[in-house]
Amino acid sequence: MEVTNLREQNDEYISELLAVSERDINIIIFPDWSQPEEALILELEQVIKAVINHPSNYQMVLLIDTDGIIEDDANLILSAVAMNLLIAQNFDVSLECEISLLGNLDDIEYESLASDIHARIVLENENSKKLSLLSLANIPVYEIKAFTNTHLVQLVFDLSNRLFLEGRWEAAITQYQRLLKIHSVEAELYWRLSQCYRNLDLLDKYFLTLYKGIELYPTEARLPFSLIIDLKRHGRIQEAIYVTEKTCQLLPDDYTFQLLKYLTVPTIYDTQEEIIFYRQRYTQGLQDLIRQTSLTTPQEINNALAGIGRLTNFYLSYQAQNDVDLQRQYGKLVYKIMAANFPQWCVPLLMPKLQHQEKIRIGYASHYLDSYSGTLWLTGWLRQSNHESFEIYCYYTGNEPDPITQQFQEHSDVFYHIPHNLSAACEQIISDKLHILVFPEIGMNPQTMQMAGLRLAPVQCTAWGHPVTTGLPTIDYFLSSELMEPENAQEHYSEKLIRLPNIGVSYPKPYIPPVIKARSDFKLPDDAVIYLCCQAPFKYLPQYDFIFVEIAHRVPQAKFVFLRGTLLQPRLKRAFAAIGLNSEDYCVFLSIPERLDYLMINLLSDVYLDTFTWSGGNTTLEAIACNLPIITCPGEFMRGRHSDSFLKMLGVTDTIAKNEAEYIEIAVKLGLDPAWRRSIAERMSQNHDRLFDDKACVAGLEAFYKQVVQTSS
Repeated sequence: MEVTNLREQNDEYISELLAVSERDINIIIFPDWSQPEEALILELEQVIKAVINHPSNYQMVLLIDTDGIIEDDANLILSAVAMNLLIAQNFDVSLECEISLLGNLDDIEYESLASDIHARIVLENENSKKLSLLSLANIPVYEIKAFTNTHLVQLVFDLSNRLFLEGRWEAAITQYQRLLKIHSVEAELYWRLSQCYRNLDLLDKYFLTLYKGIELYPTEARLPFSLIIDLKRHGRIQEAIYVTEKTCQLLPDDYTFQLLKYLTVPTIYDTQEEIIFYRQRYTQGLQDLIRQTSLTTPQEINNALAGIGRLTNFYLSYQAQNDVDLQRQYGKLVYKIMAANFPQWCVPLLMPKLQHQEKIRIGYASHYLDSYSGTLWLTGWLRQSNHESFEIYCYYTGNEPDPITQQFQEHSDVFYHIPHNLSAACEQIISDKLHILVFPEIGMNPQTMQMAGLRLAPVQCTAWGHPVTTGLPTIDYFLSSELMEPENAQEHYSEKLIRLPNIGVSYPKPYIPPVIKARSDFKLPDDAVIYLCCQAPFKYLPQYDFIFVEIAHRVPQAKFVFLRGTLLQPRLKRAFAAIGLNSEDYCVFLSIPERLDYLMINLLSDVYLDTFTWSGGNTTLEAIACNLPIITCPGEFMRGRHSDSFLKMLGVTDTIAKNEAEYIEIAVKLGLDPAWRRSIAERMSQNHDRLFDDKACVAGLEAFYKQVVQTSS
């Protein structure tokens, strides 16, 4: 019997544990050493015999916790066990079972070790006190008799999945790779392994793993779906289209891939001509999809529901065009699919009559009742709500609750958390007999789009959490802002447009911490003029790349700081090179920082450059709270006029440009004139109360609610 004591210096012990031998399947037990020696020996005999009898025993190490006994005494007992097994079973434990004693490890050391433990064998008499102190709840547990019949593959698979669920990506990769070597694995393993690489941002390995999985399991839909979505997300649009078309040939009845085939558009465009091409492709594809969508059999009806439950047409609106006609066509298709699946929820509902002193019931349904940018503003509507006249219901259909979720709950009269269950959420809304149902955003989450395609309340509204018309025949009103909408705005909506006072939302003033970091912490030079460019890459259209080049040409110390990866890098490199400049001298690409770091970057920057056609929302409001001068140029549609409305309400309009040339002039002046920058920042700081926590918009909202209930009764 080979017995080793693996209690060395803390870190060395943990890191060398698996290097002690070639065996790498680790089984652990926690004996109660205080029980009578005869019972203890008998139980240890049973465990060791189970390990020896396991078909893969040659790969196993039995780890024995020795808390409660000194090492010499433990070795004496194990020697007695070995002798008994040799006499009774003819087992030579020294050759057939490797045992390692774990000497009094603490909780932290066990936590480090846990990622390498495949199973725990349950004993009749265990050290329950020790077990209660350790975080070992997720380690698979086996009875002694069942362990022998548990296949090695199952042990490794269970550990792999446990590590995956715990987010221990590197350790999970090690175990999944072992499975690939010892077993003809299932498609699920390739998907999970790919997700480990994805979470570690090892994109080449991520894509290669998916391609290998698809090669072996070409009809396993989850693999090509993940591949297509992320190819598109990382700017590899032609590759995504190729994989989609190939998958459609293999899975012709999968509606998800029909949606991808006909409606895929890039997340980022290389040229302005590409925008025109892909819009034409989408327009024709939508017509083809509508014509080919059949809902005549139960299978077709279910497949279509599943398809629109996985995807939205989110990226279409970043082409900076009037989408109302295309959205109407798509919205009608969604409604048709939802009506085929839930005909009982697609009939008109009568407005409940208000009884004496009865409150108007308002519901807010969203996947994002948490710290998500598309709904964070909604907390202000709820906090300022008149609870004497209104009863507030919230339906949270996502499953990432956080402190903001708690705020939603506190400001609601009734709060439901119904994650990822479309039917249950709809049934609850129907049973609550709301007067008005509001979706703060529609178009970002597939399940929300499905719910919005039903008639769950007599009046249904959406708002500018996603600032684009829905096109759904089931959405009656779009709750917007008088300061954001142009005169002809109704032409952009299928819903009736409601222009609420000011910016339309009561945005809580963000907490801004003191400056506790320096530019050097982010590898930014102290003498640079920092232009913060913090929008998602898909908001930056190629026809405006020259803006950065012109500013850099006139402000030699300019640094443009982008916070969302490097997708824009090739385009900007080309734009700067066109006038003989090196983009690397001016453009800095940082990964998305933690919130504290994000706010620090705002506080350390000199100028905030808003995007054309689709401006910042939360990002602009947070920059204002940091007193960071903002340059914006209002666009044709509401989604390009957020920052413009914020600055107007703030009363600081000097940095609102009328066109691209004026935008550049303001950016250059702010970069070269520190005194003017300070003046703008000071005026912003003095006027915060004009913008944040606005009550007028809530009064306007509630007046609208009362009017629509009265006129619909």
